[in-house]
Amino acid sequence: MAFVRRKGNSYYLVHNVRRGGKVKQLHLARLGERAKITDTVVREVSKKHPFVDLNWRALRDHLNQQINLADPNSREVQKLIATLRALHLDLADLFPPALQISESPAVAKELLVHLRLLQSTIQVKLEQFGLGNGRLGAASLHTRDARRRS
Repeated sequence: MAFVRRKGNSYYLVHNVRRGGKVKQLHLARLGERAKITDTVVREVSKKHPFVDLNWRALRDHLNQQINLADPNSREVQKLIATLRALHLDLADLFPPALQISESPAVAKELLVHLRLLQSTIQVKLEQFGLGNGRLGAASLHTRDARRRS
């Protein structure tokens, strides 16, 4: 049975195997700081360990349930907020003249492509959070009320 295990700041996909009456852990893949099973991970593990039969859908579903966004003090929420703040500050410090100074037009072009992709992703996520149907609006009202009280 395969499962995801955290060791230090990284997550690993491991599988228990019995050898000589003892259970040993077979490390299938390092998933990094964010436990995410990508198509690349699936291909690499399937190629490296062809005889290990894994239920990829169940593993992905389990990982998706592990992220507790309801708890504002959870490690995942705090890391997500810190990452978004850092991204916001980095983008605020980026000015168009910096792109013109760049000696590589390819770098400027790639940066613009990623900014457009980020814009699209943010729009999709805002729609998924229900910006139009009041769900996110209620959360922002709650946040505003909490700020007023403090």
